[in-house]
Amino acid sequence: MKKLLALLLVAASISDTYAQQAIKEKEVKRIVSTLAADDMMGRKPGTPGAFKAAAFIEDEFKKAGLVPLSGMSLRQDFKKFQLIQQSAAITVNGETKSWPVTVVGKARSIDWQADTANYKIVHVKSDRALFALARKGGKADMNTLVWVDPSIAHMIDVVKEHISEKFYENAADIDNIQPMETPYNMVFAVEGEPVADDSKWTVKAERVIQESPFTNVLGVIQGSTRPDEYVVFSGHYDHLGIVPGAPGADSIANGADDDASGVTAVIELANYFRGTKPARSLIFVAFTGEESGGHGSQYFSRKLAPEKVVAMFNIEMIGKESKFGKNSAFITGFDLSDFGKILQHNLNGSTFKFYPDPYPEQNLFYRSDNATLARLGVPAHTVSTTQIDKDQYYHTVGDELQTLDVTNITDIIRAIATSATSIVNGTDTPVRIKQTQE
Repeated sequence: MKKLLALLLVAASISDTYAQQAIKEKEVKRIVSTLAADDMMGRKPGTPGAFKAAAFIEDEFKKAGLVPLSGMSLRQDFKKFQLIQQSAAITVNGETKSWPVTVVGKARSIDWQADTANYKIVHVKSDRALFALARKGGKADMNTLVWVDPSIAHMIDVVKEHISEKFYENAADIDNIQPMETPYNMVFAVEGEPVADDSKWTVKAERVIQESPFTNVLGVIQGSTRPDEYVVFSGHYDHLGIVPGAPGADSIANGADDDASGVTAVIELANYFRGTKPARSLIFVAFTGEESGGHGSQYFSRKLAPEKVVAMFNIEMIGKESKFGKNSAFITGFDLSDFGKILQHNLNGSTFKFYPDPYPEQNLFYRSDNATLARLGVPAHTVSTTQIDKDQYYHTVGDELQTLDVTNITDIIRAIATSATSIVNGTDTPVRIKQTQE
């Protein structure tokens, strides 16, 4: 046993040395700088910036020697449908206002009047309060009018992206909703001046159905001895796009940390593993649509047999030092499988350490692209360093390259490469996660 342990430590040391040599900080900076550049325009799905980012990632995958997954191409295109607001109007005490109004929900039209129906009225003055409402999504217990303080008006479009009901598989899914099945809707109205709860107001809005294109980018390194067993390395390349009305001159939500840093890791890991002849097949995927409900990862997951996926390394926001300091990262859902313990074991003798998710109240395990496969029983976990409770740049136009620690990103990618060794070569197989409908 001691001899075996010694051999494993030597192997880990060799792998760690190779990772140091193969994963270069200069390349990490080049990739993350390109993805987070202004000309990517925030990489919102369906926009020219997103298509440009997808083309860049596809080119990087080709240079890494990745091949398409069987029956697919390197680009995984699909469409969804959404309701786009065409018009909106609001009056307060009989006076027409020019205040911005945004409807979130499944209603094709809104015609609300304060004195004819019962509505919940909420006044919000912080972005945290807005995001709390967004996380409720379609679970609101009644129609809700949200009066938004003008200081955070620019965050309304960001909040909309968090409402999972925004996109639909088919246009008919919208038109065929029966009245009794219609979830409650939210109307966000900028409160241009204080509005008393007993004010007489009306809100009207009309929306139409629009087709929206999405594109994942994925490629494979075929396994040498276990080609039908898959290990997935993923990150999402989409972000929030242009944020109208953001304070200051900048309106581009570059998404440098969220998640250009993670996609950079995926690209660099593809380059790293192409020289290792893995036993299992490795899938490298850059997802779209994470910010608007995980659409890319959901589509991808439907194309795989989950029992063939041995593990998933989802990499999300690794651009800054974690709360545990340098040479550290955390793993969401740490206690749900032995995935994290395997990774840490493979790093024995190094200075790097993985920790359990320190933010369980944030429910991060089910808020990223690992969630779909995890619900199907796959040991699918997210590796991250984000201090989500205090990151002032999260989901703002301030998430720019200059806020990142590129050296730290490079060290984390190297650690992931080394820690994945025994899973990639077939020595270790993480236990499955209990399937859930959460």
